[in-house]
Amino acid sequence: MPVAGGLVSQGLRYAAAIAAEAIQVFVSNPRAWALSAGEARQDEALREHVAATGLPVYVHAPYLINVGSPDPAVRERSAASLAHSLRRGAEIGAAGVVVHTGSAVREDRATAMRHVRACLLPLLESIPDGGPDLLLEPTAGQGMLCATVGDLLPYLDNLDWHPRARVCLDTCHAFAAGHDLAARDGPGRMLAELEAGSGRLTLIHANDSKDRCGSRRDRHENIGAGQIGATAFGALLRHPATRGVPFIVETPGPMAAHAADVVTLRGLRRRPRRSARVPAAPGSSAHG
Repeated sequence: MPVAGGLVSQGLRYAAAIAAEAIQVFVSNPRAWALSAGEARQDEALREHVAATGLPVYVHAPYLINVGSPDPAVRERSAASLAHSLRRGAEIGAAGVVVHTGSAVREDRATAMRHVRACLLPLLESIPDGGPDLLLEPTAGQGMLCATVGDLLPYLDNLDWHPRARVCLDTCHAFAAGHDLAARDGPGRMLAELEAGSGRLTLIHANDSKDRCGSRRDRHENIGAGQIGATAFGALLRHPATRGVPFIVETPGPMAAHAADVVTLRGLRRRPRRSARVPAAPGSSAHG
């Protein structure tokens, strides 16, 4: 949800307007290294709202973070930015902080994974009791350290299966990486592999895809309007592995399109798989 103007005064108003059951926010500019201090009164008001309503809140760390980078300066900035997101997450009562798992860039995978370990283990150890978990999100594209759900097993092993390391699955990323969620048994096969490999699924980013399966292109589409299709999201919502797992939409806006996506997902959650047919949601070009 957008938070320009305040986490509560703007953000919660937007969440209410689209009938959100869970929310995700940025606590600093997602495309810059600058760190925002936040506003104590807004933080307190959001914490009180979370405590009173049980609304699940998640933070997405900035996109620039790459804990596998060969550049020491990038790794240092990445660690500082992620530490900031974890601290701000604790201040607003967030349940988790989502971070992309990173890429090797021009280095070999083994070296990049050593960088990941050196960056993330101290941060995981620093999370206080009651603080947000760190949610690892595989990403689409070439050279990524995690793309398919199978990549999560060695990644988590590299972090000694730290108890505060959890998983956020993005459906567009998974589809772009080669998990054919549009196939009849695609959602079930992917979730079975994920649960067998990690058992740590905590959050799902529910995004349809503008591009075909295996494209390695991360272009989100509104639910039912892309290559994945609405039926797959119904299967994901009703699968035992996702029981109690919040779904967050990061689909094209404006507000009316986000509200339509929420309505669509809520309807798919209730419907039998064979009847999951919904109209495409409208969309433009904003991030939800």
